[in-house]
Formats: sequence, structure tokens, C-alpha cells
Amino acid sequence: MLWSLAKIVVFVALVAAAALGAGYLLESDGGVRIEAFQQEVNLGPLEAVLALLALLVAAYVLFKLVSLLIAVVRFINGDETAITRYFDRNRERKGYQALSEGMMALASGEGRLAIAKAEKAQKYLQSPELTDVLLAQAAEASGDRDKAERVYKRLLQNDKTRFVGVRGLMHQKLAAGETETAMKLAEKAFELKPKHEEVQDTLLKLQAGANDWSGARKTLNAKLKYGSLPRDVHKRRDAVLALSEAKGVFEDGHSIEAREAAIVAAKQSPDLIPAVAMAARAYVEQNRPRLATRVIKKAWEMEPHPDLAAAFAEIEPNETPAERLKRFKALTAIKPNHPETRLLVAELNLTAEDFPAARRALGDLAETHPDARVMTMMAAIERGEGASDAVVRGWLARALTAPRGPQWVCDNCNHIHAAWAPTCMNCGAFDTLSWKTPPQSDAALPGSAEMLPLLVGQPDPAPADDLPVPTDGTVIDAADETAEQASAKSA
Repeated sequence: MLWSLAKIVVFVALVAAAALGAGYLLESDGGVRIEAFQQEVNLGPLEAVLALLALLVAAYVLFKLVSLLIAVVRFINGDETAITRYFDRNRERKGYQALSEGMMALASGEGRLAIAKAEKAQKYLQSPELTDVLLAQAAEASGDRDKAERVYKRLLQNDKTRFVGVRGLMHQKLAAGETETAMKLAEKAFELKPKHEEVQDTLLKLQAGANDWSGARKTLNAKLKYGSLPRDVHKRRDAVLALSEAKGVFEDGHSIEAREAAIVAAKQSPDLIPAVAMAARAYVEQNRPRLATRVIKKAWEMEPHPDLAAAFAEIEPNETPAERLKRFKALTAIKPNHPETRLLVAELNLTAEDFPAARRALGDLAETHPDARVMTMMAAIERGEGASDAVVRGWLARALTAPRGPQWVCDNCNHIHAAWAPTCMNCGAFDTLSWKTPPQSDAALPGSAEMLPLLVGQPDPAPADDLPVPTDGTVIDAADETAEQASAKSA
């Protein structure tokens, strides 16, 4: 639109300039005198300019006639394509000019103009591999998906442009939400150009979304083979895919294959917590508790996690709370100052009903890491030590408004997941879930924290003269005052 308006403005300006120039020449004196063959011709200023323009046109026509004459002479001498080449040069010139203008229009975001220029270039040029590609991209830019799809299908008929056609159709199907067809096209594009990094990533994402873990591992190996993925990243992501494949095999009832796949995943990436937990359970099923203990301790050294503690507890499921507390010392001795370790020790002591030891294990976590788990454990400790219901309710009120603590959070979109998954359920990104504190506080409570109200028990009905529980947090201050009074009495 702007380009067409600019051309109109330039044309009007040129016409105005020509009119002004003609008027100036008519009013000016002087002229041009030409003497030739004893003949004399006098031309006025305007006549001289017109004669010059006529001379230039005549010279151009003469040049074309001479070129045509040369082509005819070559044709007579045996060059059968001389005349055809003469006329084709003009067509090619016009075609390439239209192609260039179409590319500029496409780069400027003028999709409709780019389509018009591409169709014009298509008339003059016998190069569909150029004009069809421009036409398809211009149709996409203008939103004409049907036209783009027709052109991409035409590109499939040429060996030189088959990959471009397949890739274009793949993007069309992805935009339309037809992931199954898009994956088949991605597989075909990968077959045509296995080194193409974008096709590799698209195919890997589609295979992961379709739970085709075996195919995704083959694609991941191709990325490593062709140098588009560092070896350490490949090792980590292959472990993620192996774990996902193990989960699928386990759901199908093939427990032996699932155990082996989980063990392989844990060996490839010892920091992949779900793989380690599954591998530990696999070792337990094989009656190899020492190996289960070893892999859990190795992962705990990298990052303490509640799932590791749960898997460690399953090694000896029938032990007493005292026996479990003793056995867990082998795990809690690793990174003893880590908040997750201190929470684990506190929970073990709560189960053993050693409430002072649980309080000592928590230490200052209520001030340094005041999340929901810590507050709920403090409520359980107060209940176990015989504190009043107001104090217990104060800690529980804090738990309701406290941050939820570390969760499985997508590094790409910050979406919070209740459990680990190979792909983000929100943005579809692969291997982006990390165990960290989310930026928002709407995550679900961990499973161990949800069990703690059972230890706290139900509070007695509040007397009529008790303070009401407001929504602005006043109950927390009242609970603190009650706790201080109870401490003063005990002192």
C-alpha cells in the first residue's frame, strides 16, 4: 500500500517537473542550429530537447534491431537457439526483476504484493524452484494457508525442492494442530535431510509429545552424531528418554524391562532424581538393597529430595520408627545442613514421637525457610509437646499463607507440576523441569506435608470468648502471644 502510494506521488512529481520544464523552454530565447550537407536547421529550446529524446529512442531501437540481426545470422549459421535466447533474455530480465521485487516485498511484510510479484515472475521464468518457494512464503505471510499448502504440494514433485515442500507442509500441519500428520512429515523431512537441526528438534518434540520414546532416542542419537548436541547434554536427555521409556514399559506390565531401563537411566544421569528413585525400587525388587542404598546416597550428594527419601524408606518397609531413624543416619549424614535433610530428620523424629529432637532438627528453618512444610511440622511439634490449640492453629494458619517450597518447575515457562514429567504440560518443552522454589506460591503441598495434619489431630472446639479467625493474619499474632505465655509459664 505504501509502496503504491509512493509510486503515484513520484509519477505526479515527474509530470509536474516535465510541465514546468516545457514551459520554461517555451519562454526561453535561443536555440540550436544544425548544419549538414549545406543544409541549415534552426531548432528552438523545446524542439531541441524533443529531438534529443527522439535520437535516444532511435538509438535504442537500432541497438535492438542490430542484436536481433546478429541472432538471425547465428541461427542461419546453425545455432538453433539463437533467436530463442534473444527473446528469453528479455523475459528473464523481467522475471528476475519481479522476483527481486517480490523478495523485497516479502521482507517488508507486504504479503499480497509479494504474491503478485511472485506470480509475475512465474510467468517469465522457467524456474519453479525459485518462484514457487517465494509464492509459498508470500502466501503464508499474507495468511492464505490454502494457497501456501497447494504450492508446497507442487514443490514435492521436484527433487530439488522436495525437502522445502515437506518442511513447509509440516509447519502448516503444526499450525493447524494436526500433530500426527506433522510427525509423519517431520520423519520424512528428517529422512531427506538428517543433519537439519530444526527438523531434528521438531521431530524430537513431536515424538516426546506422542510418547514415542524409542523413536525420540534415535533422533537424539542423530543429533549427537551430526554435531548439533553436546555430548553431556545428550547423555542427560537420553537418560530422561530412557526413564520415560521405562515408565511406559512398567505401565504395560513388563517389569523386567522397566527395571533394566530405569537402572540404565540412573547410571547415565545420577542427578536425575526420578530415574534414581525408580532404579532404587528396581534394585529392591531384585533383592539388592545395597545397590539401592548406593544409588540413592549418590543422588543425595548431588541434590537431597523427598522422592529419594521415600525410595530409601521402601528398602526396609517393615522397620520400626526407631530402626528407621537409625538406618536413615547413613543418608542424613550427607549434607546434614541442607534444608531437605533437616526436614527429613525432623519428620523421622516426629514419627518416633521425639518432639524435642524434631524441633532441634528444624532449628531456624521457620525463619530462614518459612515454607508450608516447615510450618506444618512446627504445628505437629507443638501438638506433640502439649501446646494449646491456639498455638497449633497459629502455625497451621502460617502454613496456609506460606510459600509452598521447592516444586517441579519448568525452566521455560515457570509452570508448576505436581510430579516430574519429561515434557512440560504447559509449553511442551523437553527436559526443562527443575526442582526449585517457584516464583509464584500456588503450587501443591508435597505429599509428606499433606500427611502431617494427621499427626497434629483435630483441635478442640474454640470457647465462645476466643478471638475469631480473621483473614488478615491476626490469628498468627495471637498464636505467637499464646506461645510466649506458655513458654513463660514453663520457665
